[in-house]
Formats: sequence, C-alpha cells, structure tokens
Amino acid sequence: MLFPPPAAILLTMGTEITHSHFDAADFAAFQRRLAEETALLGRWLREGAFPARPAQGGYELEAWLIDREGRPAPAIERLLPLLNDDRVVPELARFNIELNGNAFALAGDALSRMHAEIGATWAAARRAARTLDLDLLMIGMLPTAEQRDFHLGAMSPLQRYRALNEQVFQLRQDRPVQLDIAGRDHLRLSHQDVMLEAATTSFQIHLRAADPDQAVRLYNISKVLSGPLVALAANSPFLFGHDLWAESRIPVFEQAIEIGQSDLTKRVSFGIKYAEDSILEVFEANLKRYPVLLPVLFDEPPEALAHLRLHNGTIWRWNRPLVGFDADGAPHLRIEQRVAPSGPTSLDLIANAAFYFGASRALLDEEIEGQIPFATARDNFYRCARDGLDARILWNGEVQVPVTELLRDRLLPQARLGLKALGIDRAEIDGWLGILDERLASGQNGATWQRRRHARNGGDLRELTLAYREHQESGLPVHRWAI
Repeated sequence: MLFPPPAAILLTMGTEITHSHFDAADFAAFQRRLAEETALLGRWLREGAFPARPAQGGYELEAWLIDREGRPAPAIERLLPLLNDDRVVPELARFNIELNGNAFALAGDALSRMHAEIGATWAAARRAARTLDLDLLMIGMLPTAEQRDFHLGAMSPLQRYRALNEQVFQLRQDRPVQLDIAGRDHLRLSHQDVMLEAATTSFQIHLRAADPDQAVRLYNISKVLSGPLVALAANSPFLFGHDLWAESRIPVFEQAIEIGQSDLTKRVSFGIKYAEDSILEVFEANLKRYPVLLPVLFDEPPEALAHLRLHNGTIWRWNRPLVGFDADGAPHLRIEQRVAPSGPTSLDLIANAAFYFGASRALLDEEIEGQIPFATARDNFYRCARDGLDARILWNGEVQVPVTELLRDRLLPQARLGLKALGIDRAEIDGWLGILDERLASGQNGATWQRRRHARNGGDLRELTLAYREHQESGLPVHRWAI
C-alpha cells in the first residue's frame, strides 16, 4: 500500500489545478470547508474513529537531475515519460524529482525491504536519466547550483506551483525573499520568487501512529529527536559557493518561503510548543493562525478532509502531522519527519530512518517532554543543523553535551530497544544501526565529507560534486568514503 499523498495534495503528486488566480469568494468558501473538516476531525478523534493498528513507516526521497558537469539539468518533462511510474513525480523545479515509497509494517525485515524498494526505484530512474545523457544525485543541496538557476522558467510546468508563487508573494506584498545565513561563511542575497526552495532536497520519513493518543506523543518526540537526527544526517554545507551550516537546508527553506511576522504565523518553522492533549491542536492552529494559500475547492465529501489536508500541506513544519486513509478507508495519523536531507546513499537513508523509528518508539515509554522543555528541543535543533556532528546540546537538564556522545551512549542504545519492541529482526537492528555506530566512530557524515573534500581540492565545487557522484555510485555508506 502506498501512503496517500503527503497532505500537500496539489503540491506534490496530486491532481493538477486549472488556474492560479483566485478571488475573495474562493477564499471564503475554502475557509468554510476547512472549518467544517477541522470540526469533523475533532469529532472523529473524540469518538474513536481511528482504529488501533501496528506502526508503519514510509518515505519520500527528493533528488537532483544533473548534467555531465554536475550542474542542474532542467529536464523533468523528458525524464518522467521514460519512467512511467506514478511513484516518481515532479517537484518545484524542473531539475528536482521525488520518489515516493510504499508503507511498510515495522516488523521483521521491513528496513531491508524498504531499502530494496528505494534501490530499485532509484536504479530505474537513473537508467532513464542516462538515456538523456543526464544523471540523478541524492544530496541535500547541490554545490554547483548558482542563484541564476532558480527562476520561474525553471519551475515545473504545473499551475499549482505558479499558484503557490503568486499567493506567497501576495502575502509578502511583493517583497523579495532575503537570505541572510551566517555560518562558516556569511551569505546575503535577494530573490524575486519562491524558487530558492528548490535548492533544498530532503528525505522525509513517515511514521504512522498506532492510535491518536500515540500520535500526539510521537509529534512531540519527533521534535525532541530533530536535533540529534539532523546532526547525524547533515549533508548540505554549500550554497552558491558559500560554506554555511552543516545542514544549510534548514535556514534556506525557512527563509525562502518566509511568510508571517512571528513564530505564530511562519509557514516553515520548528513550531512554538509541544502539543498537550491532542494532535487536533495542530490542525486547529492551522485553521486559526495560517491564512489560506491555495483556495482550491474539491468536489468531495467532507469525510475526505481534502481541504484540511491541502491547507496542512502548505504549512511546512519540520515535524508535520498528517491525516491519511488506509486501503480499507479507515483514517490514520502519521508524523512526517522532515529534517533529514537527501543522501548520501540509500544505505545512509535507511540507517537514519531506523534511528528515527527506533528512538521514537523507545521514547514513548518516557515522559521526555518533561525532561526536555520545548525551548531546549528547538535550540538543540538549530545548534545541530548549524554545527552537525560538532554540536553540543542540552539534554535532560544536564550541561551541554556533545551530540555524538549523546547519540553513542544514550540514543542509539534506545533506538535498538525501540526497534526490538516494534518487532524488527535482530540482524536488521544490528545491521542498520551498525552503520550509524560506524558513522559516529568515523566522525564523517555527508557534510563533513563534503567539507573535507572541498578543502583538499582547493575549493573546486565541480570536482566535489563529481567525486560525490562517484562515491554515491559505489554504494558504500558515507563513513567509508575516502577523501
């Protein structure tokens, strides 16, 4: 079973829209339907409409289409017909692609089956790209990309993206996007459209909750784990010739679609607090605090929650709760963990997912929200995005500790226990978390490899990108990549 489109029904893999202009009547009608569906979701949660079912995991993998020089290749319209696979879909830019996975029951050899699926889809997509004398690369941000690559002419030729750009800039009163990111270098620039979002590609991990009570806990736990996970997975240090954060996707995405004057209304953010009693609190915040971006009206009954899901998909929380439907029509709740970048290899991706699945399950047995205040979880996240494996964070009221020490001594052992509790096979646990043990021992994730290679080759971003592609093709996990 494929998870339904990840809430952003029209922004990823759903039905195309016919126009990008809306009037006041469209917004008013959408708001009424959104309120009706939010109330319906609340009734379902109160009345126990969500059946208890075993945990499931899934993913979305975003990647770059590149040419022989490792530069962005805006050719998605030529690639997709060669694939003819509805799991592989366009993204915002004509040089981005998204691979969607099936939902896997988290038991037995689920992680290896997930890895096999990614590998098969990835191999087929690369074969198709190579018939066009192009290739695919899974990397958080492409070192060779230049600001001039990100313009409306490079946007996927779909009305839904044009509508998004138009509505974002109406809310911004046509003010240009301003990037201001202080890392190892300092990058400042202005941009006239939403296309800088296309500079960021991710590996979005989905975890279906067993029931609504678990969903609210998983949402909070996902926030707690965001810092350690992004440090472990960081793979995006370079943008437009500048060495910024270990995971520069985080500030780029937040600033590329910056709408709202405070944390209460920003569309891309870590949030303002934990959920307290119900996951409904997040959807009620969507209704009350966030202006509608795409007032597309669906000819579907309220029970489809089409307007609620679309609106939720235009609010890009780093940890986003989603409502979906199983094959039998029963609703479910899942968390989309959005902090991990694309790459470096499919082995690294599934190892990261294994950590998230296992640690989330283990922390369900702790009152982690009481140990890690929300403000601490938020600060930890940005420290880890900035400093990667060099980050020092607060944990459980302690003084700052190296995130590598926290992962090695506490969180990875907890992830092992959590995967065992889910019913994952012992060999699976040892194999996938063993990759992370070795990554920590080596001190090398994607970001550190890129920076080391960049220092060695004298700052040649083309050479860096082509060497990255060669190593990715080897299939070895990143901790085994030679500099």
